[in-house]
Amino acid sequence: MTLAAQLARLADACRRHAVRVVLAALVLAVGSGLLAWARLGVSTDTDALFDAALPWRQREVAHARAFPQFSDLLVAVVEGATPEEAQATADALAAALSADAAHFTRAARPDAHPWFARNALLFLDEADLAALLDGTIDAQPFLGQLASDPSARGLFTTLALVAMGVERGEKLDGFRPALAGFATALTDAAAGRPTPLSWQRLLGGKLADLAGPRRLVLAQARLDLGALEPGGAATAALRATAAHLPAVLAGRATIRLTGPVALADEEFATVAEGAGWGMAISTSLVLLWLILAVRSWRLILPIMATLGLGLAVTTGFAALAVGTLNLISVAFAVLFVGIAVDFAIQFCVRYREHRLSSGDATAALTLTAMTVGPQIVLAAVATAAGFLAFVPTSFRGVAELGLIAGAGMLVALAASLTVLPALLTLTRPRGEAAEIGYAWGARAEARLLRARWPVVTVFAAFAGLGAALLPLLEFDSDPLRTKNPDTEAMTTLAALMSDPITSPYTADILVASAAEADALLAKLRALPLAAEAIALSSLVPADQAAKLPLVADAASILGATLAPRAAPAPVTPGDLRLAIRTAKAELDRIAPRLAPDDPLVRIAAALATLATAPDEVLMQTNDALVRFLPAQLDALRTALEAGPVTLADLPPDLARDWRAPDGRLRLQVAAKPEAHHGAGLHDFVAQVRGVAPQAGGSAVTIVETAATIVGAFRTAAIGALLAIAALLAAMLRRPLDVALTLGALLASALLTVAALVLLDLPLNFANIVALPLLLGVGVSFNIYFVLNRRHGARHFLGTATARAVLFSALTTATAFGVLAASGHPGTASMGLLLLLSLAATLLVTFVLLPVLLAWNR
Repeated sequence: MTLAAQLARLADACRRHAVRVVLAALVLAVGSGLLAWARLGVSTDTDALFDAALPWRQREVAHARAFPQFSDLLVAVVEGATPEEAQATADALAAALSADAAHFTRAARPDAHPWFARNALLFLDEADLAALLDGTIDAQPFLGQLASDPSARGLFTTLALVAMGVERGEKLDGFRPALAGFATALTDAAAGRPTPLSWQRLLGGKLADLAGPRRLVLAQARLDLGALEPGGAATAALRATAAHLPAVLAGRATIRLTGPVALADEEFATVAEGAGWGMAISTSLVLLWLILAVRSWRLILPIMATLGLGLAVTTGFAALAVGTLNLISVAFAVLFVGIAVDFAIQFCVRYREHRLSSGDATAALTLTAMTVGPQIVLAAVATAAGFLAFVPTSFRGVAELGLIAGAGMLVALAASLTVLPALLTLTRPRGEAAEIGYAWGARAEARLLRARWPVVTVFAAFAGLGAALLPLLEFDSDPLRTKNPDTEAMTTLAALMSDPITSPYTADILVASAAEADALLAKLRALPLAAEAIALSSLVPADQAAKLPLVADAASILGATLAPRAAPAPVTPGDLRLAIRTAKAELDRIAPRLAPDDPLVRIAAALATLATAPDEVLMQTNDALVRFLPAQLDALRTALEAGPVTLADLPPDLARDWRAPDGRLRLQVAAKPEAHHGAGLHDFVAQVRGVAPQAGGSAVTIVETAATIVGAFRTAAIGALLAIAALLAAMLRRPLDVALTLGALLASALLTVAALVLLDLPLNFANIVALPLLLGVGVSFNIYFVLNRRHGARHFLGTATARAVLFSALTTATAFGVLAASGHPGTASMGLLLLLSLAATLLVTFVLLPVLLAWNR
């Protein structure tokens, strides 16, 4: 018995037992839904997208085990109006997060370890160190006054001493920046807006800015990998804590989030943003296309019910086959609806055609099963073969998607040939009054046939262009390029990229010994694309033999001056007024010899206003001027205690970031800005691996991930084409039919390539998932026309088949259009690629294929 006859018998059996078939389908759908509810989860763990046996994944896992403190990080970037406010805010945030065990396993300030405070001077260049210490020694008289009385009273007394020095003819060139800072702070206070004064900038000068304007807090978040935003709870807790910090409340500090957790969560949120409206719009348009395609709710309802049943059963299969959906395999629902709707539309539109010709519903159902049934079988099996070709690849995300979607095609096939006929029997669609096809399609086909040579020539030219441009088709391996650049995490990361210490484009290497680390460090620093390379030994300051005597000399001179003393008497408004009048009198005496723009002139004017200010304003001014002075004096005392530093002196918690528990040492090399993207990043990784083949890290992961994905799709595409070719050969048994089907698929693929290159739309991690769908849609659309020709058709564009293909494409394009309108760049690029590939497929199916089919009539 032929396949057509078997399908006719199956459809007739389902018609005769329609109620039983529908009830059985309903039970199966409910059971599948319950199974999915109980067993199917969704994991947002991106590490699960790739086979753990891949060498680069094994290195990545080994590195994470050796240094677990760098996993699952939320990075809080703190900026303050002054370095001290940034520092205090970051310290307070780190302390609060460390106490929040419910949301964080640890929180740290890598740039604020007490060990750095003691040895900070030794990390300066010798010239900068000498200049800083000389300036500090020159300021000894003033430091002494401030150390004995760290208040505004002591500051005003110091200003009086400055005026006396000017009167004696002393030069103040080295103090001009500090005096300018005092003048600005006192002017603000006199105007009624006292703001904290940065003593770090005043005493450190330009060297105070070497640490940059930002302070970092690294918080290791507890993740819920079953949630859409795994770090959502930790992020909310961090924001709530930050909002109550004093400097943040006062508007003097800001805290922005970035890091792997924040980037991933924002990406998931961006993808989900507008999904509800998108789904509503997509559903409405799909219903519109179905109305135009089949013109009756008696046909629309069976189509939608068949799709719902197939999706439910496929979801149940996913629960059994994989158990947990990943960020890619979760797209199986979109792929299922986008392709499976074609089977149902084909069946129903052709059913309308046979209903018109036969006038009998039973005969029409049997004829539809006999004629279109084998076509749907071939299209569904060929599409499933295309999806299943991805199962053996090491890209688990797409491998699982291929398994689920491939099985879904077979489920959709079974539902279209059994449940759909039963539903059509129950809904009893009315007979047709007119031809199902479009007359304009027949007229367009006639024009195409008259211009067959130009049509074939144009398509051949574009296919040749696509083949020529194929080597230029790019794969953008940087996952950051698929994210929304306007989100907080991305804008914050962009601000950090210029600093090698905080750049995300780094390579990490583990070595066994310090000697090996030092030898490799020298090679890494010599790489053309390496911005900086650091290791545990980088924490030992260089040139200590020259620097330590400078620090010791300064300590011997300033030691007594900065020595802690008994606390002075509390400051009162009266004390401040007396100190202001004294300083003002001394400044007035030297006023004639001062230039109009001299900072001392501005200071005198501000003091004149403050002398009559209310007590409350004076006390606020005192707090603003010297809030950070005691801490800065303590920091200076600590820094002058620096002594020789060796590896053995490094604190264990600091060394732990560079030395694993098993003794292996970590080296990190950052890429220069020109190596942050594209070929530059690949060149950087190649250079690093040239001296350290075992390198891992973010830059290596980006490059290796790209290689894995591209390799997986290349292998799967070749396998899919071979499987489809073998299947077509086995079922069609005519070389010409196989060649026409595959040739049309190849032509649409080359047209898509040409469009991608000319529109400068590279493949990326997000849109490359569209390639399986291109194969599935391209094969199914072409098969219908090829098989119609085989069964005697001589015209194609005016037929019911063309109508079904057109509306099937419109329903699919609707879903793709919603994706293309997404605010997430990766999702939008996937939607655009799908639209381009669908457009190319339709061009080939409706323009080139009818010409080729008619040519060989």
